[in-house]
Amino acid sequence: MDKEFDVVFSNSVIEHVGSFEDQKKMAGEIQRVGKMYFLQTPCFRFPLEPHFFTIGFQFLPLKAKAFLIRHFNLGWYPKERDYKKSINLASSIRLLRKYELKKLFTGGRIIPERFCGLTKSLIVYNNQS
Repeated sequence: MDKEFDVVFSNSVIEHVGSFEDQKKMAGEIQRVGKMYFLQTPCFRFPLEPHFFTIGFQFLPLKAKAFLIRHFNLGWYPKERDYKKSINLASSIRLLRKYELKKLFTGGRIIPERFCGLTKSLIVYNNQS
């Protein structure tokens, strides 16, 4: 049912759901079921990728990410020697850019969360019930 929940809260989830189209579906559901929402996600532009704890990881091509995953323990993840599994892992996290978040949540207000002057994560919310 639409607007069934008073508040939808999501903390660092949307970057794990798959492609931009999958993220769009999640955003649509959040806005459909919630009267209000609050969502936080790591910012694509922050230099340190928060899942793999590697500077610039999110800027690399998919095959370069998979190479690093196969050869090094990165962040929360141990080495994954299998090529296909390394590709799947590298593809499983898609950080959002601010303009993408604006596209997904047209009625939301976006607030940058900063660390040392750099935007480390983005918060989007709508408090219009």
